[in-house]
Amino acid sequence: MIKEEFFNAVSAYSSTPDNASQLWQEVEAQYAERSRHYHTMAHIENLTKDLLSVKVSFKNWYVVVFAAVYHDIIYKATKTNNEEKSADLAAQRLTGISVPSELIIRCRDFIMATKRHEPVDDEIDLFTDVDLSILGSASDSYRLYTEQVRREYSIYPDLLYKPGRKKVLLHFLGMEHIYKTEFFRDKYEENARRNLESELRGLC
Repeated sequence: MIKEEFFNAVSAYSSTPDNASQLWQEVEAQYAERSRHYHTMAHIENLTKDLLSVKVSFKNWYVVVFAAVYHDIIYKATKTNNEEKSADLAAQRLTGISVPSELIIRCRDFIMATKRHEPVDDEIDLFTDVDLSILGSASDSYRLYTEQVRREYSIYPDLLYKPGRKKVLLHFLGMEHIYKTEFFRDKYEENARRNLESELRGLC
């Protein structure tokens, strides 16, 4: 699904047939890193499914596709600048296929918004809501997500991991709304709060 969307997006700006394949090889390699357990291509595929459901809400779908593919392309659990690094790499690759600068800037805006998940504008809010869709998934899927995240942070013992994780959960639970858009609030909010509260109880 996302591969086809990505190839279509690249082809819209590049007439060189090999460009899409070369870029995709890099994408697949990055998301297949051994240290990744949640931030994999499966996450990007799930993200794409939800984005397609609101595709008509975006002025430039290709920018959204690029942002989806590149938003976690750099991911190190021990680093706090993953979004910046991912946005920089996206800008480099999109410049290489002659994507207009204003669209590259827009793509960077989408990617950087996933750092804090705060309200920005209608389009970016949809994008960041989708990035949090796993929080509102079925309980079994959510449980698998928490296990995968823990494996990504396996370098940290429970003594350090649990307080940090509790802080994240309480942050989301303290929000008036986890999801910024009405569409995804209706779809995920209730389940997300149930999942977060369940995980929090398990950490105590």
